[in-house]
Amino acid sequence: MFWLSGYGPTWLQNATLLEQLGPRAWLGVGTWEVPSLLLVSLSVLLVTSLVWHLLRAPPEPPTPLPPEDRRQSVSRQPSFTYSEWMEDKVEDDFLDLDPVPETPVFDCTMDIKPEADPASLTVKSMGLQERRGSNVSLTLDMCTPGCNEEGFGYLMSPREESAREYLLSASRVLQAEELHEKALDPFLLQAEFFEIPMNFVDPKEYDIPGLVRKNRYKTILPNPHSRVCLTSPDPDDPLSSYINANYIRGYGGEEKVYIATQGPIVSTVGDFWHMVWQEHTPIIVMITNIEEMNEKCTEYWPEEQVVYDGVEITVREVIHTEDYRLRLISLRSGTEERGLKHYWFTSWPDQKTPDRAPPLLHLVREVEEAAQQEGPRCAPIIVHCSAGIGRTGCFIATSICCQQLRQEGVVDILKTTCQLRQDRGGMIQTCEQYQFVHHVMSLYEKQLSRQSPE
Repeated sequence: MFWLSGYGPTWLQNATLLEQLGPRAWLGVGTWEVPSLLLVSLSVLLVTSLVWHLLRAPPEPPTPLPPEDRRQSVSRQPSFTYSEWMEDKVEDDFLDLDPVPETPVFDCTMDIKPEADPASLTVKSMGLQERRGSNVSLTLDMCTPGCNEEGFGYLMSPREESAREYLLSASRVLQAEELHEKALDPFLLQAEFFEIPMNFVDPKEYDIPGLVRKNRYKTILPNPHSRVCLTSPDPDDPLSSYINANYIRGYGGEEKVYIATQGPIVSTVGDFWHMVWQEHTPIIVMITNIEEMNEKCTEYWPEEQVVYDGVEITVREVIHTEDYRLRLISLRSGTEERGLKHYWFTSWPDQKTPDRAPPLLHLVREVEEAAQQEGPRCAPIIVHCSAGIGRTGCFIATSICCQQLRQEGVVDILKTTCQLRQDRGGMIQTCEQYQFVHHVMSLYEKQLSRQSPE
């Protein structure tokens, strides 16, 4: 047997002799070897039994995770991408400025200044009108210009009051040279951007059953004090008057110059056209594609004609340019008929910036000229992307700042951004977009300076 292999030839000879002599011979020959043999045999038997038991025993099933732990083990994506801003290549055909750089030189992936507190760069999507980088929430106690509803005012904490004060008072007027220098300083722009309160709305502020089916993103909601309210035959049904849209002030604080809204979803297309007719809107600016990985906006206009809520919408003509498509649309309700221009800018990906600045400046100029044709008091211009805060905020900020630069010779992008966020939280969604607005304004100032006579 294999367990005898550890003993030498002498032991084997003794064993053979003992077998020949009989049992009595064990008393006289090698009596000290018997206990050792028994001990070895017992050890081998125990080890063999243990191995056999382990091989035959079935493995124990893993203990199932409790429901809470199982849910936590699943990797989940956020309801919308923040680092998303999410939101072209053509020559500048209205100003010949070849020496002016047209490609943004910033990179939002650079390191933060060493003295910056990393905690101050944490972005939270919760908290009523929340200030980025802190747990500050605030509600601006104003009356809703569209709904005539009272604001949800309450006694604010010192930190909330500080955030409110920042939005109302922050300002940094830039002369031409300061603007050019600042546009080339990504560290300064990034630090400034992260100081601006985001002013998001806490979803808990809206206790309206069924509201979820009217919002494209559950965390992007209209700020109550400036939201657009649709006329409704049932005043006791708050859902019928709801649309995710805000009135936005323009240059000099002029009221209701723009309406910033989300890209319509299937369930809100009728509400969208209801708003267009109610507000006498002459211009719509759409800054998103229908799909960018996921759906960003439903195609809410007809190929030819459609009727929503008693309003007949007819597409009369489609004009294609290199960076946008212009649809000339007529609206009719009863005997009243109105014209509408729909600009669809397609060269701007979600949560990013265009490759070049001139196409955006060209679009801003085209929209301004179209608004001037409507008379001195143009009805609100509707601007939307997907969420209605990133690319939408950049377009409106650029339009306001261009007017300021022409009228005053200076620009205050910080103050403009704060004004936009008072009206709709999160406007100009990312630091990259904030830097891009500075780059666009730097380019525009150089265009203006070359246009002016020597």
